[in-house]
Amino acid sequence: MQQTSKQYNDVIKKCRSLYINKLQDYGAAWRILRLPSLTDQIFIKAQRIRQLQQNSVRKVDEGEVSEFIGIINYSVMALIQLEKGVVEQPDISNEQAVELYDKHIAITKQLMEDKNHDYGEAWRDMRISSLTDLILQKLLRVKQIEDNKGKTIVSEGIDANYQDMINYAVFALIHINEQQ
Repeated sequence: MQQTSKQYNDVIKKCRSLYINKLQDYGAAWRILRLPSLTDQIFIKAQRIRQLQQNSVRKVDEGEVSEFIGIINYSVMALIQLEKGVVEQPDISNEQAVELYDKHIAITKQLMEDKNHDYGEAWRDMRISSLTDLILQKLLRVKQIEDNKGKTIVSEGIDANYQDMINYAVFALIHINEQQ
C-alpha cells in the first residue's frame, strides 16, 4: 500500500499542476458554477472516456488521461462548492483555491487509504473500463440526489460520490501509467 500512496501522490501532482495553471489563466471563475453544472462537466468527460474505450476511431487528439484528470479536478471543485456554496462572482484568491484543493485531496486520499485497507487493493485487479463505468454510475447517483434536492434516505451524500469519482479516476491513471 506504500506504493499506492506514492502513485496516488504522483497522479495528484499532475492534476494539481494543471489546476494551478488554469487558475493562473482564468482565476477561480468556476466558483460561479452550480453543482449540477459541475456534475454535467464530469459526466461529459466520463462519457468521452467510455466512447474512447469503445471506439477505435478518434477524431480529437486527446486521450483518456486528460479526461480522467478533468474528472479529478472538476470533482475537487464540486467538493469546494459543497463546502463554500456557489457565488455570483469569484470570491477566493488563487492561493485560497489551491489550499482548498489540497484540503479536499487530503480528505479524499485518506478515504482511499481507509477503503484500500479494508478492500485489500481490489482496484488493482479491475479494468480501466470498469472504473469508468463506476464513475458513470456515481454520476447518475449524484444527478438523482441533485434532483432530490440533496436528500437521501439511506445512501451516502453527494460529497462521498465525488470523492469516490476522484479515487476511481486516480486508480485509472495509475493503471494507465503502469501500462506505459
